[in-house]
Parts: sequence; structure tokens; C-alpha cells
Amino acid sequence: MKTKLLATAIISTLSFGTHAADKIPADILDLSCWKVTLPVSLTGGDKPTEFSETEIVNGANHEDYFFVNEAGDGVVFRSPIAGVRTSENTKYIRSELREMMRCGDETISTRGVNGNNWVFSNNVSEDSQKMAAGVDGTLEATLSVDHVTTTGEIWQQGRVIIGQIHAPKDEPVKIYYRKLPNHSTGSLWISHEPNRGDDIIFPMIGPSKPNYWRQSDKDIPASFDDGIALGEKFSYKIQIEGSDMTVTVSRDGKPDVVQKVDMQNSGYEEEDQWMYFKAGVYNQNRTGDADDYVQATFYKLDVTH
Repeated sequence: MKTKLLATAIISTLSFGTHAADKIPADILDLSCWKVTLPVSLTGGDKPTEFSETEIVNGANHEDYFFVNEAGDGVVFRSPIAGVRTSENTKYIRSELREMMRCGDETISTRGVNGNNWVFSNNVSEDSQKMAAGVDGTLEATLSVDHVTTTGEIWQQGRVIIGQIHAPKDEPVKIYYRKLPNHSTGSLWISHEPNRGDDIIFPMIGPSKPNYWRQSDKDIPASFDDGIALGEKFSYKIQIEGSDMTVTVSRDGKPDVVQKVDMQNSGYEEEDQWMYFKAGVYNQNRTGDADDYVQATFYKLDVTH
């Protein structure tokens, strides 16, 4: 108990400042059912700082990694290359929200088929569907990617994950954005990782195989007419209906880009598979300068189940 009180005191002292006067992240987005993980330890240890749903609603923020933008209409997430990782098995650094369907009820465990997580409607266990906090789900976000890394190994430059569905061990979907240093616009793709399988890449904006582009590759153009520029607002929607996943990317003045994924053989119908959404910035560069960073501003974040 003493340790928890000390941590709370430190959080209150160091992290409750905003960039937009009199505004906190919870004023901009409904974060009553989200926690956030930040790439810094406010207690000086090797564990990242996490603000719970209750702490966020009560004003938690961080002046460097989780704050309201100067315009007062968006929540900024920033993640450097060097920082505190969430676990020994994690290679990259993040400033990222994790859906918490318990919405502050700490009597409910964060993990498992329970009141904090949801399942797909094709889950083979009726009991799992009854025990879970929700069945199927949709995440909708409007954001701009404001900065990406420009240092480090070429294949890691400019990459960031801006949205996910996470299962106990694997990720049914990750949304990537990437802009190479000499490009005026960036690309976007999703990866689908079957349960106990390897990632399958689905390019949505920009040429194929975006995860492995190198600036010097002869077949990579200098820019993409249909790409997304830094600072440009766009929206994504992840929709799950049983084994059917649909990801939609929307931009003003351009047609929607839609990718459907059939997850019928992906293994997420098993009774012990549970899900949660994630959103923010998950830096996908671990070789660049320590202070190089990724940053995105979220203007909308809505979840339905």
C-alpha cells in the first residue's frame, strides 16, 4: 500500500500539466474506458508509467508523451526511440492506449475472457460470449501523424503503428503508417497475424511490401500521389463481425480505401481468445538516435460493441 501511495504522489507532482490551457486529454476524447502506457518511469525504475482509466478521467497527462495540443482539439501521443519498454519481450517503445471495458472497476482482472475484454461472435464457446464484456466491435479514429523517425537502419525509418486489435498473444490487426525521409507523403498498410501464425501484409495506400522499403531501392518512387502527408488528417475504422474484418481509411476529397480480411482460419474463434483495441503511437524503430521520435494527434476515438 505504501508503494502505491508513493507512486500516486509522484504522478501527481510530475505529470499533471497541459499544453493547451485548462484542458486535459479526457476533455477531448472519451477515455473513461482506456488506460495509457507511456515510455518513461516516473518512479525511476524499469517499469513504464501507466495511467488507469480513473486517473485519466481525473486529469492524468504527461507534458512530453500524452497531452492536449496547442489548438485544444486533439490529444498528442509521442514516443521516442529510447525509453522504458513494457516488457523484456517488447523490442519497441510506445505511448499507447489500451481498451479497458471494466471502465475503472479494478475488481475485474485486466486479462482473460471477462468483463474487461471482448470476443468474436464466431467464438466456439457460448459461455465465453456470455462472460466477455462485449461481442465483436468497431474502433473509429481520426488523427494526423505529425512526425516519424528519420535515423537508424533504413528499413526501420519512419514506421509507426497507430491502431491495433490485440489478443492474448497475437494481433488480429495492426495499422502501420510509414514515411521515408525523402518522401513527401507516407504509406499505410495493415498486418493480420493469425493465432500462432506469421504476419500477413495488406497494403492499402502506397506500393506493395511497404514494411521493407529502403530509400535507395530503385523501384521506390520519390513520392506517392495517393499518400498521406505528415500533419494531414485522416480516419480509420476497424470493424469486426465474427471472422470478417473490414478496415477502412478515409480522407477528405478522396475515395475510401477498404481492405477486407477473412479470419475464418485464423484461430481466434477458440474459446480462450479475448480481444482489446489499442490506439496511439507504437514506435517501430529501435536503431535510430535516442531522441528521434514518432508523434500523432488523435481528434476522435470511438468504440462500439
